[in-house]
Amino acid sequence: MSGATRAGPARLAALALLTCSLWPVRADNASQEYYTALINVTVQEPGRGAPLTFRIDRGRYGLDSPKAEVRGQVLAPLPIHGVADHLGCDPQTRFFVPPNIKQWIALLQRGNCTFKEKISRAAFHNAAAVVIYNNKSKEEPVTMTHPGTGDIIAVMITELRGKDILSYLEKNISVQMTIAVGARMPPKNFSRGSLVFVSISFIVLMIISSAWLIFYFIQKIRYTNARDRNQRRLGDAAKKAISKLTTRTVKKGDKETDPDFDHCAVCIESYKQNDVVRILPCKHVFHKSCVDPWLSEHCTCPMCKLNILKALGIVPSAPCTEGAAFDTERLTRAQAAHRRPALGDLASDASLGLEPLRTSGTSPLPQDGELTPRTGEINIAVTKEWFIIASFGLLSALTLCYMIIRATASLNANEVEWF
Repeated sequence: MSGATRAGPARLAALALLTCSLWPVRADNASQEYYTALINVTVQEPGRGAPLTFRIDRGRYGLDSPKAEVRGQVLAPLPIHGVADHLGCDPQTRFFVPPNIKQWIALLQRGNCTFKEKISRAAFHNAAAVVIYNNKSKEEPVTMTHPGTGDIIAVMITELRGKDILSYLEKNISVQMTIAVGARMPPKNFSRGSLVFVSISFIVLMIISSAWLIFYFIQKIRYTNARDRNQRRLGDAAKKAISKLTTRTVKKGDKETDPDFDHCAVCIESYKQNDVVRILPCKHVFHKSCVDPWLSEHCTCPMCKLNILKALGIVPSAPCTEGAAFDTERLTRAQAAHRRPALGDLASDASLGLEPLRTSGTSPLPQDGELTPRTGEINIAVTKEWFIIASFGLLSALTLCYMIIRATASLNANEVEWF
């Protein structure tokens, strides 16, 4: 596979990152900053000496609310036609304000109408501030949007705290509240639009990367299988060629027994009477048990590199000599049962350049398993490749799910709401 193809995923990833960096983030309400509200509540129950006080730390100022302190008595809307009014959305919503109270704070529940309507109705009755508690017990306060409500302070708190205060008001217990400005929270530059875009981009990139990985491994497996088939064909051809080569048994008086005759270039030993030798087309002579494993592996003469397949016309274009090397491991394994030690005096002969072929023996031709590819090794390689693909897909899916969950939770906790 070419270098340009291998660089494909890197280029795609870089393009995706560049696209994400250039994508305009929608400047909606969720990207606005907000201020937290620190709220102290004092409850004065009749017949109790010291007042009960508690603090609410998770309040949040409305986006259009003045960020200022305020103190006053908390009041809830009066019932309408005998039915409790907690929402403050009805045009008939009224508040009973005692004559001795100068500043008071309206307590309303979220829902049924916009924040602007609730706050405007409380402002119409001269409320100094409006505290709206959430209508979902497991949801944090949101940053309310209520343009055009003037100078009235608007704060949201959780449903649990809101109902705690309301329970005291329903018992006609006086509740005083002090609202102070808390910390300024930076804007969240993450919206639903950007969440969808990032998710889609991630999915597309994951699909492209997975497709490239699958294509790469399929091509690799096909190449490996083709190479193994070629090796099997060459192995079969080598067997056929070996069977056609001349062999004979060395007898007393033959030229091979002459001390001046060249030794076997594979085992570096001289020829003895009754040794079986193999004569190659190039007229080089070797021990049959020594040269047959070599020919099965390389199908070339160990000395002159003559291609016996071409010489015998079996496979005229066989690339036997391409990438040929001394495979001592497999040659040793094929001859391990009948290894014969080399002569010590010849071991130090630097003029001989065939040191890797020192191992020899009298074993027969290697079995089919020696010439065919190692199926177990191929299966292990394929399993590893598919394991990598599966791991990549699983990790990508988990990363995407985690990113969406975190982004959605952050968005829900920090989004701006109109009602």
